[in-house]
Amino acid sequence: MKNEFSNTIDEEIEDFYKRISKNVKFFRINKGVTQLDLALDIGIKSVAFYSNCENNKYNKHFNLEHLYKIAKALQINICDLISV
Repeated sequence: MKNEFSNTIDEEIEDFYKRISKNVKFFRINKGVTQLDLALDIGIKSVAFYSNCENNKYNKHFNLEHLYKIAKALQINICDLISV
């Protein structure tokens, strides 16, 4: 059931998650880091889960703690991960 009181629509939120995932992938690749290495560095033991987050599959998404750790591991500003 849709919440009629929400200030966003589902597509808007999905686009937000896609943008974050795209940015994570962009910075990870530019730094020459594999999914496995980054996943382990941020405390995710399953590269499959990490991959699902990075590729927006199965409704898996990075949480704030993940984004903080990703930014730290890649030595970038966390704002870079949520920017357009």
